[in-house]
Amino acid sequence: MRKQRIALSTTHIIMLSFLGVILLGSILLALPISAADGKGVSYTDALFTATTATCVTGLVTLPTVTTWSVFGQVVILILIQVGGLGVITVMSAFMVFLHRKMGLGDRFLIQDAFNLNSLSGLASFIKRVFWGTLLIEGIGAVLYMAVFIPEYGLKGIWISVFNAVSAFCNAGIDIIAEDSLCRYVTHPMINFVTCALIVAAGIGYIVWWDIIRVMKDRRMRRWKFLTLHSKIALSATAVLIVGGALLIFLFEYNNPQTIGDFSFWDKIQFSLFQSITTRTAGFATIPQEHLSNGSVIVSCLLMFIGGSPVGTAGGVKTVTIVVLFAAAFAAVRNKNETNLFHRRISPAVVRRSLAVVCMYTIIIFGSTLLLAGQTDASLPDLFYETISATATVGLTRGITPILNTFGKLVITAAMYLGRCGPISLAVAFNIRRVRPDVIKNPIEEISVG
Repeated sequence: MRKQRIALSTTHIIMLSFLGVILLGSILLALPISAADGKGVSYTDALFTATTATCVTGLVTLPTVTTWSVFGQVVILILIQVGGLGVITVMSAFMVFLHRKMGLGDRFLIQDAFNLNSLSGLASFIKRVFWGTLLIEGIGAVLYMAVFIPEYGLKGIWISVFNAVSAFCNAGIDIIAEDSLCRYVTHPMINFVTCALIVAAGIGYIVWWDIIRVMKDRRMRRWKFLTLHSKIALSATAVLIVGGALLIFLFEYNNPQTIGDFSFWDKIQFSLFQSITTRTAGFATIPQEHLSNGSVIVSCLLMFIGGSPVGTAGGVKTVTIVVLFAAAFAAVRNKNETNLFHRRISPAVVRRSLAVVCMYTIIIFGSTLLLAGQTDASLPDLFYETISATATVGLTRGITPILNTFGKLVITAAMYLGRCGPISLAVAFNIRRVRPDVIKNPIEEISVG
């Protein structure tokens, strides 16, 4: 009997590549050499740490600074860098620099990994992503060194490099202290550099190149010459950062557990940092369990939305949310077409945006339901945890360190599914061939809303 070959789609390959890196990382982290005490950690904790690093989330069951040896920290940093850029991107970059020709299959992999619309210029795109990432991370590391070297000596160099890569990749893991960046809540340099790295990566690579393209041509230095994608991503990012910071500022202004006793400028610093870090970075300058209920709701919304497409950020993405809101307003105004910035949005894009939000919601609610049966934590804390995991943010209200084995596996799965993308998950399990709808069902009107 003839054996059938299993043909893997690009989606399958991308998901399996992430899984392979996670499993390899978990094996390395489970080795005694990776632990600071030389005894090793449980495989569950090693798997959780490898997943949170590769999926650039930042939730940790064990303190990074005290649990892992230098070898373990190097493994975590490599996982963060590979996870932030994407496994396919790293592999493709090596092919490009080794002057190996990229086949059609390789091009499709890169296209799907970055959700691009064209197969042209992919080798150049990979080069720019690789060198652009190293350049910005390098600048961030040098700026961090101005603070960390005077404070930690030569160790400050390693801390600066680790923090720069983690911030740019939106991982939120640090090797400074067990309470993240809380000791630097009012430090202007740390706040500025961290926020700049988060935003730079969060707006997405294709927005970078679009801005550079417009700035290079003196005749085109105008907003209207940017692509529709860039306009949506930049506008949404600005609104979310400013709007989120303003709401958090108002909700926390008199909160004695957070910034109630801070100066006016320090309150602004914290509010901006919280608004930016919740959009998938995961660094904390204030314990999240001390936030007011209003700030918790705002933070959950910002985590759910996340950054922009084709970057290191997670969440459903800014463009997705803007498209859905535009489609909703179009429906309310009884219009058949969705328009943004005088451009028409394809119905296929609207359907895909709806699918992304629905799938993310299912993962979040499913994870929360599973955790609720295993812990006595409050519902807001559980939602905060699962949204943070699925959107690959990494902020917690004290739930992560007290999770049992089942809870750790639930959050591990949520981080993996959130990083791979709900649409990828749906496609991966849809093994049937796509056939044109030759026979269509009759239409019948229903009532909604």
